[in-house]
Amino acid sequence: MSRVALVTGGSRGIGAAISTALKDSGYTVAATYAGNDDAAAQFTENTGIKTYKWNVADYEASKSGIEKVEAELGPIDVVVANAGITRDAPFHKMTPDQWNEVIGTNLTGVFNTIHPIWPGMRERKFGRIVVISSINGQKGQFAQVNYAATKAGDLGIVKSLAQEGARSNITANAICPGYIATDMVMAVPEKVRESIISQIPTGRLGEPEEIARAVVFLVNDEAGFINGSTITANGAQHLV
Repeated sequence: MSRVALVTGGSRGIGAAISTALKDSGYTVAATYAGNDDAAAQFTENTGIKTYKWNVADYEASKSGIEKVEAELGPIDVVVANAGITRDAPFHKMTPDQWNEVIGTNLTGVFNTIHPIWPGMRERKFGRIVVISSINGQKGQFAQVNYAATKAGDLGIVKSLAQEGARSNITANAICPGYIATDMVMAVPEKVRESIISQIPTGRLGEPEEIARAVVFLVNDEAGFINGSTITANGAQHLV
């Protein structure tokens, strides 16, 4: 029986590419989404991947959603915490609501996603966790104090979980994408996009499928010695 993988924010953008790549690699995939019913339905129609709706910022909603996934598909052995939002503003203009919304989804949402699944992973002595962080969690970014804080915090989660889970054959790793050719990035004005690309030594945006391939590598049964690591995928824009 194939392993079950949960991908939060898994029906659009990078998440959709991850969900699809995992399915193509033989996993049974559940993709979550927060609000766009039409996009989720279209994704399921196109891929055959089941989608589940809940807000990762809500612990009880996450716990209930995870229980539903496991009742329908089986125990979750692979978690890809990808769901994320932005509420950008220069720090002097940032509101408490903008701060709390981003913290709730991008940081607390990672806890809410992994925590209900963790006991089962420990009991079964197997688990693969990948958290999608960001280049801006490594280097910071103007008008993204909230976002950068969450993505840096995600790296701390991964490093700590790696140590706690290692003896149970649970790995936790992170991927920090740079600028990827998602709908959101492609929607910015062309001049802005050209300015972004000019800062990338590779000379182009990344593709969602490139991030997805890194996920497939990290969650493989045979990748057990890669634990607590961060893969940077940014075209050499920022080196750590």
